[in-house]
Amino acid sequence: MAKELTSIQLKILNFIVERVKVDNLPPTLADIANFFGYKNRATVQQHLSAIEKKGYIKRNAKLSRGIELTFEDKFFVPKPVLGEVAAGNPLTIYPDSIDTVQLPTIAKMPRDSFLLKVKGDSLKDAYIFTGDIIIVNPNIDPSNGKFVAAILDDAAVVKRFFRKSNTIELHSENPEYNPIVIDKNYPNFKIVGVVVGVYRSMDKMVG
Repeated sequence: MAKELTSIQLKILNFIVERVKVDNLPPTLADIANFFGYKNRATVQQHLSAIEKKGYIKRNAKLSRGIELTFEDKFFVPKPVLGEVAAGNPLTIYPDSIDTVQLPTIAKMPRDSFLLKVKGDSLKDAYIFTGDIIIVNPNIDPSNGKFVAAILDDAAVVKRFFRKSNTIELHSENPEYNPIVIDKNYPNFKIVGVVVGVYRSMDKMVG
């Protein structure tokens, strides 16, 4: 069974998978070094060696593109889940990864985006359920009607966003929940990103 990868090992593996998917060829050491800003290819070698030992790739030192993906399903890669976000009452968001998910490579993750796990039923009418993984992009300015992940009084929520003249409203997609209304200058509210995707494991749909 493949072992857990570090953050940088995940990024390098994702880069390899993406290059194989787009170019039908794995990257060279120079490609990886250039992409990640490494001046010394020995650093790349060290990371690849660690990834190989954990069972995700196999290398052929005689070939410039001698990297072969060997984990069980080459169309899925492990991604860290950084915390839980409430679709219901606010929940604490954790500073470190709490889990990993096997995310399909076709699920595009924009630069700097991250994953959060949903808990609660307030978005059920938008077909977002407990256990779903949301992809959050912190580089997008939210517009009215978009789903956002936000910190409210040190807790994390995911809601539909609306900006009014003097307030911000966070709406659920479940009639049992009332909108959360916040003064636009409230100091303990911060949007951390716009939801750009939702992933649900097929395992959850069985039984």
